[in-house]
Amino acid sequence: MAHVDCLSCAITSGQIEPNGGVVVETDYFHAHQDVAYPIKGLVILASKRHIHGFDELKEHEKMDYINLLTTIRKAQREVLGIEYVYYFYNEDTTHHFHTWMVPRYEWMNGFGRSVESLRPILLHARHKLNDEENDKEVKEAIALLRESIKKRSL
Repeated sequence: MAHVDCLSCAITSGQIEPNGGVVVETDYFHAHQDVAYPIKGLVILASKRHIHGFDELKEHEKMDYINLLTTIRKAQREVLGIEYVYYFYNEDTTHHFHTWMVPRYEWMNGFGRSVESLRPILLHARHKLNDEENDKEVKEAIALLRESIKKRSL
């Protein structure tokens, strides 16, 4: 794998192709599956420029961000049947501003139902769901999201 100074720049610029490809992309944002956490329908929505917080978004970026967020969420619900999603981002990252959209599935209930359950869920996915069968399901979900979003924008 090639060395990059900024993984987010490499992904959002197309230098590195995320596993399963791009979900959706605009002039300001890039949505893809986080390859480290193979959970069907988990989406990372990342800015294409280096910013760390909401307060750094320009007006046109804010509109693009909320439109993309809601479009992705509608697709998660409609094509993957995802009823609930946890959204989070942190400002103390070395990466670009990015929002995690983590679906809530029945199998996750064993880890609890609060935000505190997210870390164990993500670690479980990283260590127990990295197999060929799950990878295939994750990639199929990415394709379904991509196609649903593409149809909306026509």
